[in-house]
Amino acid sequence: MSTDSRRATRLRSGRRRFAVAFVAVVGALAVLVGGGSAVSLLQGPRLSDAQVDPAAAIDVAGSRVILTANQALAEIDPSQVTVEPAAAHTVEAAGRGIGIRFTAPLDAETEYRVRVADVRGIGGGPATTLETSFVTPVAQVLMLERSEQGDDTIYRESLDGERVAVLSHPEIDDFRATSDAIVVSVREDGHARLIVTDRDGSDPRDVTLPGDGIVTSLQVSERGGTIGYTYSDIPDANGDAGMQSVLHLSSLRDPSAEPTPIEVGGEAPSVDRWRFVPDSSALLMIDFDGELILVEPDGAEPAFLGNALTIDAVTRGTYTAIVERIDAGVVSLDLATGEEQPIVEPDPSPGQLAFVAPLPDGDTVRRYTLLGDDGLPTGAAIAHVTADGEARTLTEVSAPDVLQQVCVSPSGQYAAAVVAPNLVGNPYDSGAQPVPQTLETRIVEVATGDEVATFDGFDISWCAVGPW
Repeated sequence: MSTDSRRATRLRSGRRRFAVAFVAVVGALAVLVGGGSAVSLLQGPRLSDAQVDPAAAIDVAGSRVILTANQALAEIDPSQVTVEPAAAHTVEAAGRGIGIRFTAPLDAETEYRVRVADVRGIGGGPATTLETSFVTPVAQVLMLERSEQGDDTIYRESLDGERVAVLSHPEIDDFRATSDAIVVSVREDGHARLIVTDRDGSDPRDVTLPGDGIVTSLQVSERGGTIGYTYSDIPDANGDAGMQSVLHLSSLRDPSAEPTPIEVGGEAPSVDRWRFVPDSSALLMIDFDGELILVEPDGAEPAFLGNALTIDAVTRGTYTAIVERIDAGVVSLDLATGEEQPIVEPDPSPGQLAFVAPLPDGDTVRRYTLLGDDGLPTGAAIAHVTADGEARTLTEVSAPDVLQQVCVSPSGQYAAAVVAPNLVGNPYDSGAQPVPQTLETRIVEVATGDEVATFDGFDISWCAVGPW
């Protein structure tokens, strides 16, 4: 046999060995892949990842738990999802993911378990249960403490006792907070200055104001990214007052942008009380004539809703407002239809109704004025009232202490009572919007009535407005 013939024979033999080996490897891989698929089909879907931000979940509505399975899933019905303890939620599912969105903030210091039953892969196979759990952190708030001797300070307070100074200034008038920002109204040389900072007090940015005047009734809309306030010019030497308590909106995301005055019928009215309407761009306000008006910043036709004395709250998700009428007292007003109905009153009533704060579950926390046999006020009570009118007193404040304001935490887990101890010997400070020099905020658990913390200061970040 020639040398060339032997070389050709070796080459053919090598190719055959390579082909056999290649086929063997491919076959082995096919067996592995097929076996893996078979195992997945036999075992059913399994949880490969779960994502949630527990800290955000206690502060704002709309937080999510996202579950990711190891394979594409068949259609998920919302009835397959349960949350314990119960929390209102919606469900979205696509591909390997299931998203559970909480429509109201969650309670602090609580373990939540999310369970999805009867989950099947899109290719069939047995049903399995996907579940995860998480624990929400202790509640934290921001508080303002004024000082007649030094700077005013905003503190971050935790219900477990931690206290950290966040921002100081010689004269802080008011502030509001979102999940990632603080809007602070300060006074400098008799004029208002509005500042936006990060939640830790860093990176201050000035908000452009209509002029060198006075800012009051500060509020923020986190979802709309909007700052709202009433602005008044300082009268000039001739006594010209200029703008007086005109409602303006500024951008939280672009604070340097020019503010927008809110007009009704082509004119900017003087506004006594106002509120953002959650889940919409609308504003509800009471002008100096006592007219209750629903307005849109884009100039759409306003809705005139009769006279009112005050606005207690606008309920998220229901487009209803709790307002006090001159003749009908406190009512629940449907802002879409204009229909109203009296607030359900417990029998017997704890006292004379003074304020109503709605809770996400339809119950309310209310402030009542307590009256003596002579009809004169003797103190105040804070009560939890169910939707069907069953009342339970949470706490009372008796003279000489005076209850200044009541607010509730985002989930309704806690009520905050701002109290001026011994008001007779507790003079007001020198702020542009004065308050008693000594104020404390008592935190009460709504479910039990237990007082769980007391903070020095006022203007707790749970409140939509200040105590004025």
